[in-house]
Amino acid sequence: MNKKFKVNVNHDMSLNIMDQDISSLDALPTSETTYHILKDNKPFLAEILSSDFNKKKYTIKVNTSTYETVISDDLDLLINEMGFSTGSTKNVDAIHAPMPGLILEINVSIGQTVKEEDPLLILEAMKMENVIASPRTGTIKSISINKGEAVEKKQLLIEFE
Repeated sequence: MNKKFKVNVNHDMSLNIMDQDISSLDALPTSETTYHILKDNKPFLAEILSSDFNKKKYTIKVNTSTYETVISDDLDLLINEMGFSTGSTKNVDAIHAPMPGLILEINVSIGQTVKEEDPLLILEAMKMENVIASPRTGTIKSISINKGEAVEKKQLLIEFE
């Protein structure tokens, strides 16, 4: 059976690829993350810059252009067609300080809509700056801290609606 993949590139282009397309690709690995590819007698240097296997996200550089890709397989496509989402829904309603520290920067405001992985604030702890990112998409309900404030471990920082 021929497997089908859908590849979203830079959030604005979608490609349908069959596994036979992949197996017929003339690609030679040159290192763990780089490949020499021939397509229509034209050479390409492809490099995997970053990968998140669980989310099926990859950042790939081809010659001098960089692409953000998300790859969906047959099962992902079927789950999407049925109206279900892959992965578990995150029901995080609040962000608490993971450790004691100093609030260096607050990047959001009350009422602001944020996406998963958006930076919310920077917490300095043990001489290191830690970016606290949003665990989910949502709207900021309240901010319980101020820039320059010292916080304790488990102290409430931000609440979501």
